[in-house]
Amino acid sequence: MTNNKKVLLAMSGGVDSSSAALLLKKRGFEVVGGTMLLLDSESARNGIEDAKAAAERLGIPHLVFDFRKKFAKEVIERFNNEYLNGLTPNPCVDCNRFLKFSAMMDEADKYGCDYIATGHYARVEYDETLNKYLLKKAICENGINPKDQSYFLYNLTQEQLKRVIFPLGRSSKEEVRELAEESGLPNSKKSESQDICFVPGGDYARFIEKYTGIKPHKGRVIDKYGSTLGEHGGFIAYTVGQRKGIGIAFGKPMYVTGKNAAENTVTVGENEELFSEGLTASKINWTAGRRMEKETDCFAKTRYSQKESPCRVIPLSSDTARVIFEQPQRAIAEGQRVVFYDGDVVLGGGVISGVLKK
Repeated sequence: MTNNKKVLLAMSGGVDSSSAALLLKKRGFEVVGGTMLLLDSESARNGIEDAKAAAERLGIPHLVFDFRKKFAKEVIERFNNEYLNGLTPNPCVDCNRFLKFSAMMDEADKYGCDYIATGHYARVEYDETLNKYLLKKAICENGINPKDQSYFLYNLTQEQLKRVIFPLGRSSKEEVRELAEESGLPNSKKSESQDICFVPGGDYARFIEKYTGIKPHKGRVIDKYGSTLGEHGGFIAYTVGQRKGIGIAFGKPMYVTGKNAAENTVTVGENEELFSEGLTASKINWTAGRRMEKETDCFAKTRYSQKESPCRVIPLSSDTARVIFEQPQRAIAEGQRVVFYDGDVVLGGGVISGVLKK
């Protein structure tokens, strides 16, 4: 039975997107599987083959979209540039913004699809009172799903939310795997990668040097007063909050507390120096369709793995704000993303452009 609605589903070759296809079919949608070719790599080719095999098992057509040039420009080059400027980028957010919910939406239009869908753990609900589409956290039987991925999706606009479906928004990972196994999907036991797809092994410095040809320069390791403590081999190899691998014996635990690309310095300090009272955010997208025009109390988090914390958001312009937390936050990094929540609703999010120290 069909509801006469056609969906283009982004299929990565993993169990989540394949199970999403199953759920869409159960709801009566006409499903078309689409895999994004992003890289010239064995893992990318394997992903396409896994997605194709799952589509065959499900009896749905499968398409491959060659987005390699767009991925290089919008994701890899942004990643490299931000790291080379001393920032901490989030390429998964950029991939969602420029590829999955932009380029894929264009393909959906070409193939006459009413919606696009992905295997993200999140929800979209229409609020009749507000006349807005709301991006919400994923839930499962025990409440908020620990796999919730709404943090990575804050850039979605109202026009996009209107045409996006997240079939796994009310499923646990265990339920997804069980569904895949029961349906005989060939990728039901496929493991998840924890690495950034184009940086296998997580060696960012080596990748950036190889991709750009820019060799890292040695520089000073300093303390908060600017005193020289030693030498680093290239600031791109360091991350705010890092303890191991600094390369200097201090006699006590010391952490990377900051980087300065212009001065080619890495700042280190004790754990307490990692804490900040707030931040400034730029390029904010107000996901819920309502820009904050006055100081607002809500919750926010500055990295995906973190639990959101109470804060006050002070708008500075239409897409910038100052954020003050009730409790100091650890290892806030410029370039990362801050996402604002009201309960399970994503209010918006932006790029961390400054850190307000205690």
